[in-house]
Amino acid sequence: MAKTPCGAGRDAPAALRFNRWSKAFLAALADTSNVSAAARAAGIATSTAYEARRTNADFYRKWQQALCEGYDNLELDLLHRLRTGEIKPATGARRGVRQFDNATAFRLLIAHRDSAARARAVRDNEDTEAIVLAINAKLEKMRQRQLAAPQDDGDAA
Repeated sequence: MAKTPCGAGRDAPAALRFNRWSKAFLAALADTSNVSAAARAAGIATSTAYEARRTNADFYRKWQQALCEGYDNLELDLLHRLRTGEIKPATGARRGVRQFDNATAFRLLIAHRDSAARARAVRDNEDTEAIVLAINAKLEKMRQRQLAAPQDDGDAA
């Protein structure tokens, strides 16, 4: 019977090895967004990682999550650099000068404007729904109090 690095029929030592290297690989992939670097960090060949991705649906899903996390981290690093600038040496100066890449910052703002607007719309819609629910709850309490209150017939005058 052929052993697969991450198939259903693997033996216990192979499963332990897979669990060990796959955790290290996925952590490095999330950190670097680089399959070759992640494979080196896990002590495996890139072909081993690709084989596992091809034959193990759970590993494939975790691989995709790690890549998404890696790209999110990359984006955060870039945003930080765009917000704080980079210290670059100035010609003939003893100290570096903080420089900002405004062109890239504007491109990022434009690229994310629509997604930010969608996120705000979802948030605002959720806020609106919460307000409507709160109003309905208050109205229901008022109805319950009205029903529980003694009825005034108006004949006492």
